[in-house]
Amino acid sequence: MFFELIRLQYLKSVRSTAFAKSLMTNIFLGFIILLLLSYLLLAGLFLGRIIENFAEGQDPIAFLNSFLIFYFLTEFLYRYFIQNLPVVDLESLLHLPVGKRKIMHLLLIRSFISPLNIIALLIFLPFSIQSIAPEFGSMGALGWIGSLVLTSWILHWFMLWFKQRFEDSTLGLIIVMAVLVLGGGSTYLGWYNLDELTQPIFDLAVNSILPLAVLSLVFVGSYWLCFRYHVDNAYLEDLSSDNDSQVRGQSIGFLSRFGLAGELANVEWKLIVRHKKSRTYLMLSAFFLLYGLIFYTNPAYASEDGGISFIFVFVGVFITGIFMIQYGQLFLSWNSGSFDFYLNRKDGVEQLVRGKYLLFISISVICFLASVPYVYFGWQILLVHIATFLFNIGVLIHVIIYLALWKPKPMDLNKGAMFNYEGVGAAQWLMVIPMMILPYVIYLPFALLINDFAGLAALAIFGLFGILFYKKLSALNIRRVYQNKYEISSSFRQEL
Repeated sequence: MFFELIRLQYLKSVRSTAFAKSLMTNIFLGFIILLLLSYLLLAGLFLGRIIENFAEGQDPIAFLNSFLIFYFLTEFLYRYFIQNLPVVDLESLLHLPVGKRKIMHLLLIRSFISPLNIIALLIFLPFSIQSIAPEFGSMGALGWIGSLVLTSWILHWFMLWFKQRFEDSTLGLIIVMAVLVLGGGSTYLGWYNLDELTQPIFDLAVNSILPLAVLSLVFVGSYWLCFRYHVDNAYLEDLSSDNDSQVRGQSIGFLSRFGLAGELANVEWKLIVRHKKSRTYLMLSAFFLLYGLIFYTNPAYASEDGGISFIFVFVGVFITGIFMIQYGQLFLSWNSGSFDFYLNRKDGVEQLVRGKYLLFISISVICFLASVPYVYFGWQILLVHIATFLFNIGVLIHVIIYLALWKPKPMDLNKGAMFNYEGVGAAQWLMVIPMMILPYVIYLPFALLINDFAGLAALAIFGLFGILFYKKLSALNIRRVYQNKYEISSSFRQEL
């Protein structure tokens, strides 16, 4: 029966009307994945030399063991955003006369066949052969790499349980952010050295088989616990009730003051928090608010004359408009399943577009307020954020929406955001060009002819003009939707 389930999954894929399209997409994604994995293998081959350059005079093995905890913290984060749950096909299998345990074993095993589970092997296997085997023998190298890979695989089963348990709640996001802040920040600020948690285990692994044996038992136990949790919660009524409960109490109260457009903005907000892909974009927006720490704390980007580095303009645009940029690039694709509903209502499309504008501006305001603490790095940073915020909501928002309306495509909201190119067309790839160039077209002439602050003032003034003429500028995009409404509606009816 197990192999029969595999055969059914294969037939489901090849009999799909979109099989050819999916095949080409999968071939392209497969090429990208192979390219990334080859880079990781190349990094693994030179890992020993890299460590020697960074830790001159120290034992490379002990040095690497002390930093493995940060690799696992990184793996925890990228698994949270990339790793898919094995229950995506559960609703299509539970009604079959097949034991639930067999179905769950199939889904869990299928989830394990993933490029994510060979990343640790590609990075650290060359190091174990080049550095550990000559000093501790083949058994020492086997114990070390085996312990490391098993730890990575234990994270796989843990993440399946964690995402199923917490992905749809605010607590899950809080835990992920806590892991990031406390994990990296505690060592950076000297609160606690995290290397003390894992270094003794991997130091022992090169001399003893004990860590490998214990981690093997933990691996089996983690699979069993993950299996039991999914089996105990695999009921159709639970799945449907979860989807209904996700949107309760999720309205943003003040939006309802803006009439029908505000109500539709609330509906859009519920769409965001209810569906996996849009929710991932929202979480990534919160994560990328930390983007400024890469540049504002780097002496390489500091200006010698006390002015403003030109790269800060891009950083400010990115931080204060990250949600608008990410979510707005798929402007109407989010509503591909319900576009006909708005099309058949009086002023439905106009209010939908204005509701999206309202939501983008509201969340951009929140992003700007959340970025105010960057004033710690200088009052110039606050001026940059004010100018770029005004430019974003006055000018860039209209440009992004205008480009996003060029041949929008349908997409499935319940699929994850990572490596998912549904709804993405040529416009989304080209959108990055005006997004990066347009602020500098306004900023640089004034900054070069007068000074940096004149450039920021020009950005802010253009943004204020855009805000004053908001109705006329938004009307251009609304008119464009009406002009292409039948073409857009026909595109959205295509099966994915």
